[in-house]
Amino acid sequence: MQNLSHRSQDYSQPGASVRVWDGFIRIFHWSLVVLFFTAYLSEDDLQTVHFYAGYGVACLITFRLLWGCVGSHHARFTNFVTSFAELKSYLKSLTSRRVKHYTGHNPAGGWMVVLLLVILILLSVSGLFLAAAEGEGPLAAWYVSGHWLYSESVMEPLHEFAANFMISLIVIHVAGVLVSSVVHKENLIKAMLTGNKNR
Repeated sequence: MQNLSHRSQDYSQPGASVRVWDGFIRIFHWSLVVLFFTAYLSEDDLQTVHFYAGYGVACLITFRLLWGCVGSHHARFTNFVTSFAELKSYLKSLTSRRVKHYTGHNPAGGWMVVLLLVILILLSVSGLFLAAAEGEGPLAAWYVSGHWLYSESVMEPLHEFAANFMISLIVIHVAGVLVSSVVHKENLIKAMLTGNKNR
């Protein structure tokens, strides 16, 4: 019998559903969707809404990083951040009939989570510096006039790049979820709502 890593699970035997995503992960995921798009769509005309939605995103990311260290089994980074060799093996297996099934994130999904978090951190930090330059936000008390960190010529292009890159990643993420749902014969969107996957 083939040995699978602790991140994968044999789905060959049908059975009851298994709890994968805890309540915090589900609340985090859907709250992040709402807050990110609220911030993205309110950028030009509703600055107050944009700022508070951005602060909300920053808070969510902070809690997610902590939860990735001390949270439930499938929420921890050690559970889904794989080696590049395992990522390559998984992507290669997608073209065969022997695709590994993972209880939590598969290697591609796991690395997408990491990339999304990195870009969201970049987006949040650049946004906080831009707010500080206008005398707002938690960094305003440490504002240093003329410092390059607070320069709009540096932070604004960086902020806009991160926001637009996030849109591209979201499109890829959604496409990956749909493909993975078909390949693994499981409804990943429903799983993120209920917290459960069928074996």
